[in-house]
Amino acid sequence: MNDKKETNNFIAQAGILAMAGIISRIIGLLYRSPLTGIIGDEGNGYYNYAINIYAIILLISSYSIPSALSKLIAGKLAFKEYRNAHRIFHCTLIYVITVGGIASLFAYVAAPFLVVPNAVSVLRIFVPAIFLSGLCGVLRGYFQAHRTMVQTSISQILEQIVNAAVSIGAAYALTRLVKDQDATTRAIYGAMGSAIGTGSGVLMALLFMLAMYGINRKVILKRVRKDKTGKLDSYGDIFKMLLLIVTPFILSTFIYNFSTSLDQTLYSRLMMQLKGLTQEQTATYYGVFNTKAITIVNIPIALATAMSAAMMPNVSGLYARGEMEALKEKVRQAIKVSMLVSIPASVGLAVLAKPVMQILFPQKVSLDLASALLCALSVTVVFFSLSTLTMGILQGIGKVNAPVIHAAVSLVIQALVLVLVLVFTDWNLYGLVLANITYSLLMCILNELRMRKELGIKQEIRSTFVRPFLCAAGMGLVARAVYEGLYFILPVNLPAAIVSILVSLVTYLILVIKTKTVTKEELQGFPKGTTLVGLCEKLHLL
Repeated sequence: MNDKKETNNFIAQAGILAMAGIISRIIGLLYRSPLTGIIGDEGNGYYNYAINIYAIILLISSYSIPSALSKLIAGKLAFKEYRNAHRIFHCTLIYVITVGGIASLFAYVAAPFLVVPNAVSVLRIFVPAIFLSGLCGVLRGYFQAHRTMVQTSISQILEQIVNAAVSIGAAYALTRLVKDQDATTRAIYGAMGSAIGTGSGVLMALLFMLAMYGINRKVILKRVRKDKTGKLDSYGDIFKMLLLIVTPFILSTFIYNFSTSLDQTLYSRLMMQLKGLTQEQTATYYGVFNTKAITIVNIPIALATAMSAAMMPNVSGLYARGEMEALKEKVRQAIKVSMLVSIPASVGLAVLAKPVMQILFPQKVSLDLASALLCALSVTVVFFSLSTLTMGILQGIGKVNAPVIHAAVSLVIQALVLVLVLVFTDWNLYGLVLANITYSLLMCILNELRMRKELGIKQEIRSTFVRPFLCAAGMGLVARAVYEGLYFILPVNLPAAIVSILVSLVTYLILVIKTKTVTKEELQGFPKGTTLVGLCEKLHLL
């Protein structure tokens, strides 16, 4: 019973974090559309140049801190070593203050060498956010180690709301300041305004997490005082342990996410030097790919990211206690839940690519191109979801070097693919699409093989992959038919798209239940599972 209860709780916590991630990304999508109307595709291009470098520096300085800290503290909590857990928290704060300060200074000074000239000022505005993100990450990781994702989830939503509001306001204000200047100058100032929004969002998230820690501080310290284990690690040992754990986390996460920046650099250089495109044209094309297609694709991947974060303390705790059967069951359940969401999401984006794009980014100049890119990229939802989840599992069981190797191998191969496609074909942005598919598929395969080797897990293929795909295929046919029918009757995109999405969701739910792809017990383990089961019973689906 305890194993089942723990599994259901972990899925519920993952669901909370996933919902927050999806809401945050939807907010991100909704504000990017009016923002694009202000700064244009060129402005998006400069913003993406800067934010991709910002993301790399963040990956090195603090991005992996929540996961690494969650793993370390969870290992101590599994044996009720509360004093050591709190010491790890203090050491991690010192670590991010030091590393974050150095990284922020580096970003400011090295900006002219890291991005194209028109994006230098944009990158420099991101500098304060680099430092603040580390502190926020420590607080998030601390709460995640205690198996509660609520604080992290709320902070993510607040961060995105503030980001959206300030980005639009600042971009509008700054573009008005240079309204008499040329289009490129307006695009640069607009991108700077968007960067101000990002920093403001991080600040809001940090303030919220500090408030949450302040509220819980008495309880935390009381438990530390009552620690009866008698074990106390020295600060020197903790820093050594922190470096040994954090370094592989940083490397794997850095290389895993570095593909975006590497693709951007290779694409920009090759298109300007070999294809004769200007800096402005390259930025505009890349803005369509990254700001529009990639942004939408990343929404359903939020579930896998949340599942990985929620699993980390559970996997680490079970592995530390040697409870391998419970660990295997948790991993199987997590992969199945992830596929039940990512497979239909992939199919849905493929069949409704243009209607979805038209709602979120209706700019007619790039609508057809952005829609085609989204359709082609939709398959990466499945690959990235599975590779993200399996990477978290490998890190949770202490195999932190394996994802580093897998990411490095995948990165080299996908870079080679991109260069060959851009040099020898005229595929342009579709070279980036092929590189993304190559990278995500390789990571997926390599992580899965290593995880099976370490844990001896044999995932049930039919119920995890085949049946969800068949149900999703049926859902996709219904979704397209409903959309085309409604659009024929009333040629307005928004109502036709919304109705077709709602109908497809109901269709998928009916199919997975009737084909026994999901059992009643599994449904009960989902977030709000009891409510979902009750609804299905009222509709006579169960």
